[in-house]
Amino acid sequence: MSAGARTRGPGTRLGRAVSRLLDSGWAGLTGLAAALLAPFVIATPYALSIMTSAAVFVMLASGLNIVVGFCGLLDLGYVAFFAAGAYTAGVLSTRFGLPLLATVPAVIAVTVVAGVVIGAPTLRLRSDYLAIVTLGFGEIIRITAGNLSVTGGPSGIYGIPGLVDGPVAFYYLTVVVVSLAVAGASRLGRSRLGRAWRFVREDEDAAEAMGVHTYRVKLAAYVAGAVWGGLAGVLFAAQLSAISPGSFTFLRSALVLMAVVLGGMGSTPGVVAGAIVISLLPEVLRDLADYQFFAFGVLLIVVMLVRPQGLWPHRSREAAP
Repeated sequence: MSAGARTRGPGTRLGRAVSRLLDSGWAGLTGLAAALLAPFVIATPYALSIMTSAAVFVMLASGLNIVVGFCGLLDLGYVAFFAAGAYTAGVLSTRFGLPLLATVPAVIAVTVVAGVVIGAPTLRLRSDYLAIVTLGFGEIIRITAGNLSVTGGPSGIYGIPGLVDGPVAFYYLTVVVVSLAVAGASRLGRSRLGRAWRFVREDEDAAEAMGVHTYRVKLAAYVAGAVWGGLAGVLFAAQLSAISPGSFTFLRSALVLMAVVLGGMGSTPGVVAGAIVISLLPEVLRDLADYQFFAFGVLLIVVMLVRPQGLWPHRSREAAP
C-alpha cells in the first residue's frame, strides 16, 4: 500500500465530499430555499425588513464582486451607482407618475451611461490611483444629489411607490430578483468575458500581451457592476419609499467592499455569505449597545486573521466554462 493511499482516511473523503457539495449547485439551492422559508420561521415585521435589506445588500456585493473580485479593480465609490439607480427610479416615479417597474429600463440606461462616463477616464489608472479617483466620484454623486432641486436636495425624495403590496410579497420579489442577479453574475464569471476579467486581475500586462483588450474588458466589468448597483438602488428605494443623500455615504461602499473581501474575492457563493454576515452581524450584536461596532470590528479582524482567503474562497472549478 502506498503512502498516499495510507493517508486517505474518512476525514479526507469527507473533506472531498464537502468540497464537491460546495462546488455544486446544491449549496445555492439550499440557501434559496432557506430564504424562501424564512418568513414562516421569523414572521415579525422588523425581522422581515432586516432580511429584505440583507437581500439588497447581497445584490450590491454581487455587483461589486464583478468589478473587484472578477476583474481586480479596486472601486471605493461603488455607492455612486447605487445612488444613481435609486434617484432615477425615485424622480421618475414621484415627479412623472411612472410605476416603479417602468423605471427599470431608464435605470439600466442611466447606470450604463454613468459607468461609461466614470469608467472611461479612470480605468486607465491602476491600484491606489484608481481607488482614489473612484472614491472621489462616489462623493461627487452624493454631494450633487444633495444640491439639486430635482433630487429633493438634502431632504431627498419621499413617497416613492412600492413594486408590490405588502412587505412579505416585496421580500419574495426581492429574493427572486437578487437570486437572478447572483446567478447572472456567476454566469458572467464563467463566460469568456469572465475569463478575460480574471486574466486582467492576475496580470494585466500579460493579458494584454496575449491579445486581451484590457481597457475594453475593464470597462465592461465596470458597466456590468454599475447596472447591478443601479438595480439594487431600485429595490432600496421601493423598500424605504424615501431616499436621501445620507443613505449613500462612503461607509456603505466600504461595507460592500468588506463583504466581498470577507466572503472571498471572485467567489460568488463567498460574496453572498460575506454580504449576509456583514448585514446581519450588527443586528445580532445590537444588545451590546455602545460596544456594538467595536465587537463587530473585532470579530471581522479575527475572521480575517483565521481565514485570510475569505469565508468561501474562489475555487478553480467556478471559473470553468
